[in-house]
Amino acid sequence: MNAHDILLRETGLDLDAATLERALRERMECLGIAGRAEYLALLAGPELHELAELVVVPESWMFRDPAAFKAAVSHVTAQLARHPGHVARILSVPCAGGEEPYSMAMALHDAGVPPASWRIDAIDLSAASVARARAGHYTRNAFRGAGLGFRDRHFSQDGGGYLLREDIRAHVHISQGNLFALDMAANAGRYDVVFCRNLLIYFDDAGIARAANILGRLLSHAGMLLAGPAEAPVLCRHGFAQLPLAGAFALHKQGCPPAIAAAARPRQGLRTIAPVPLKAAPRPAAPPLPAAAPATPELLALARRQADGGQLREAAATCQALIARAPDEPDAHFILGLVSQCQRDARSAERHLRQCLYLAPRHYDALCALALLAEEAGEPAQAAIYRQRAARSHAGADGSRAA
Repeated sequence: MNAHDILLRETGLDLDAATLERALRERMECLGIAGRAEYLALLAGPELHELAELVVVPESWMFRDPAAFKAAVSHVTAQLARHPGHVARILSVPCAGGEEPYSMAMALHDAGVPPASWRIDAIDLSAASVARARAGHYTRNAFRGAGLGFRDRHFSQDGGGYLLREDIRAHVHISQGNLFALDMAANAGRYDVVFCRNLLIYFDDAGIARAANILGRLLSHAGMLLAGPAEAPVLCRHGFAQLPLAGAFALHKQGCPPAIAAAARPRQGLRTIAPVPLKAAPRPAAPPLPAAAPATPELLALARRQADGGQLREAAATCQALIARAPDEPDAHFILGLVSQCQRDARSAERHLRQCLYLAPRHYDALCALALLAEEAGEPAQAAIYRQRAARSHAGADGSRAA
């Protein structure tokens, strides 16, 4: 059995030949091994984790995709309201350096949910990621965006970085492990919320089906699964259905929809998974920008706010105006692509997203959006290609640019 097949069987990772070959050469050189057969024999032990760690090094940050945490908190509070005395259980797999499970813990704390009423388990294949998560120490790169008030509340400055408060860390139980190796007898139906985002993009179709089966068994009867943008439509082929929560990419087991608090139901906006078809409207003309026009980042932020608020025509007009001034701005084309998706104009969506990739070939969000389009068009092979490219981008090896 070759290295690809061993990784696929043990971890579900379906790596392209070039990525795997680079990793094999690096590990063999590190160990001073010249023969491939000698190295393959080591994959029956701890070396398998060393190799996997080398090819899957995801980049993450606190409150990445905030809507997912808002949806999860709303779901947990609704569950606790319906079942007093219940302890909500949450799983983050893979947890990378702890950014995701700690963000969930901070979100629950800030929402006033009593610590005794919830527990978070976090699992990752990488020993280095687990050690980093347990340390709770992060650099400035872990804090992005404008809303950083949580950093002041929950972190203390420590040298050149930030240390997470012990009372937050104490509620997140971190361990090294593998989704495919979980004890299903002990964990079946255990979790009210499962975060499993941007993992299935590394798997082939068989691995996705296997993972979906495990995730379904882990979830409670009315549990919520938070997936990545390219993974939601794939999971819907394997026993899951979408929830109408914009930006969250939330799913539930088919036939077991959770009750969603009204406050968690957003207006139709940019990142809704199953957008409501809109009435046809003429393409907005690109309005001229004033002499003292805002800089590109401000215009992109405006377009996103407009789109997320359901002002799709206004968002498109802002992007068109920006493109007229800066035609090589990939994120303007990306937002136009998502706006077209919301308007059920698949042809325009694909055109804009492809233009985004032409300008930024490793644009993670555009690759995920194109994977979703290909799935909806009944082109699983093309969707798999986009997912593989997104996986390489997400691992950070290519220096991807995302909106």
